[in-house]
Amino acid sequence: MKRSDRSGQNITQPAGYRAFIPKPLPPKPPLKYTDKMLALLSNADRKIGRLDGLTTVLPNPTLFVSMYVTKEALLSSQIEGTQATLLDVIQIEDLSGRKKIEALEVTNYINALNHGMRRLNDLPLSLRLLKEIHQILLAGVRGENKHPGEFRTTQNWIGSAGCTLNEASFVPPPPHEMMKALADLELFMHTENSVPKLVQIALIHAQFEMIHPFLDGNGRIGRLLIAFWLYNQKILNYPLLYISYYLKKHRIEYYDRLREVSEFGKWEEWVLFFLDAVACTAESATNCGRDIIKLKEDLLAEFQKDRRSKANINELIDLLFEIPVLKITDIQAKLGTSYPTAKSLIDLFMSRNVLSVADPTQARNRSFVFDAYLALLNEGTELDSYET
Repeated sequence: MKRSDRSGQNITQPAGYRAFIPKPLPPKPPLKYTDKMLALLSNADRKIGRLDGLTTVLPNPTLFVSMYVTKEALLSSQIEGTQATLLDVIQIEDLSGRKKIEALEVTNYINALNHGMRRLNDLPLSLRLLKEIHQILLAGVRGENKHPGEFRTTQNWIGSAGCTLNEASFVPPPPHEMMKALADLELFMHTENSVPKLVQIALIHAQFEMIHPFLDGNGRIGRLLIAFWLYNQKILNYPLLYISYYLKKHRIEYYDRLREVSEFGKWEEWVLFFLDAVACTAESATNCGRDIIKLKEDLLAEFQKDRRSKANINELIDLLFEIPVLKITDIQAKLGTSYPTAKSLIDLFMSRNVLSVADPTQARNRSFVFDAYLALLNEGTELDSYET
C-alpha cells in the first residue's frame, strides 16, 4: 500500500532519525462521509442518547457513575499492562507490595478523571488541564520518574521492548514540532466547525496519540480525553461513556487503525472503528445500568417480607451498591448500628447468598463481597498477558 502524507510526514531530523510530523486537523482532503459512516454515526448518537436517558431512572446515578469509573480506570490501566483486579482496587487498603502499586495505578486514574471533571467547571478543556491530570495519573507509580505533569522535552518512540530509536515502529514529533502540533490540536478542540462531535473526538484522540506528548501515560490520557470531551460538549450529563473495554477487546485492531492513519492517511477507517466503539460501549453501559436497576429491585423484593428491621436491611442494600466489598465495622460506621446488629445483617445476607466471604482463609476482620454486583461490573476486566 502506498504511503500518504494526508495526516502528516516522516521527516528526517538533524540527528539522522525520521520522526512523524502531523498535519493540523481536520484532514485534507476532507473526510468522505459514506453511507456506512453516516449509519454508524446515527447508531452511535442514538445509543448515547439511550445511555444518557438511563441516568434519569437510575436509583442513584452518582453511585453508578462512581463504580463505572472504577471499571473504566481498571480497563484503561490493564491496556497498559497493569495486573490488578476490580477486587484489588476496591480492597486497596488491605494490599501491600507490588499488588498495591498496581491497584494504585487504577485509583490514580480515578482521581485524575474526577479532578478533570471538577476542573471543567472553571477551566476549558486545554493543554493545561491535560498536564494537571497527567501529574495525578503518575503520582507514586510506574512512570513517576518521567516528569509527571510536564510535556516531554526529549524524543520518545514506540516499538518493541528494548528497541532503539532507529528500530522504532513509530517516532512522534520532536519537542519543538510537538508543541506546535499540540497548539494546533487545542485550537481544533475549540474552533466551531461542521464536523460532527463524535467524529471530531475520533480525530482528536488519534491526533493526540500520534503527537504522544508525554514520556509515559499517553494512552491513558488519550482515553481520558475522550471522556472529558463528551462531558464538556454536554453530549452526556454524566461521564458514563468509556471505550477502554472495546479497545482492550480489539487491541490489535485499535493500534493497526492508528498506524494506518499515520502511514496511509486512512482517517475514514479509523472513524468507522471509533464510531463502532462508541456505539458498542454505550449499549453495554446501558445494559449494565438496567441490570443494576433490576438487581436492586430484586433484592428489595427478596427481603420485603423479612420480619427484621426493614430500615437496616434497605440501608444495607443501598450501601452494597456503594461499597460492594465491606466489613462488619463498615456497616457499623455507615448505618450507625451496634456490632451484633451489623453481624446479624451479614449473617442474613449470607444466608440468602447475597454476600460471600472474600477470603475464607482469613479468620478475623473478614471482608464480605456483593457477588452479583461485582459480576456485572467485572465483565471484560479478566487479566490477560500484555506487553508493557
